[in-house]
Amino acid sequence: MNEIIKAMEERRSIRKFKADMPSKADIEQILEAGTYAASGMGKQGVITIAVTNKEIRDKLAVDNCRIGGWKEGFDPFYGAPVVVIVLAKKDVFTHVYDGSLVMGNLMLAAHSLGLGSIWIHRAKEEFEMDEYKNFLKDLGIEGEWEGIGHCAIGYVDGDQPEAAPRAANRIFFVE
Repeated sequence: MNEIIKAMEERRSIRKFKADMPSKADIEQILEAGTYAASGMGKQGVITIAVTNKEIRDKLAVDNCRIGGWKEGFDPFYGAPVVVIVLAKKDVFTHVYDGSLVMGNLMLAAHSLGLGSIWIHRAKEEFEMDEYKNFLKDLGIEGEWEGIGHCAIGYVDGDQPEAAPRAANRIFFVE
């Protein structure tokens, strides 16, 4: 079987990560894979921010938890030591789709390197907050950005989840 299709079939969302930090080389390779996602009209209007600083990662988790309505102390990133924030330029017509394709590339790249990942939402709400707009400014990132998602990445703690059965009647042909 083709390696890319195999990775697509085998990759699963991980909900329990080890605290061990992946290598910087692996993180860089995953981020690079994100830059090769297709984008509407080739605009490449998506950026990624890899958060490996535990203090910032934990603050992001607290805010994400609050927005999601979970009990205090719940970690919406499931212990993953790396959180990649995916943001897209608001003035690009296809920004949500483009950011979604980047998320897909990040998750497949992580899987191909033996790492687990999961897409966590609420980046949109976070980056509507002045605090996170200022966070971007502090990084030298200008403009209007919409949070597309967080790709939590790390080593899987436990067994790889099994695939759920594929739903029927999802493929059609017009011949």
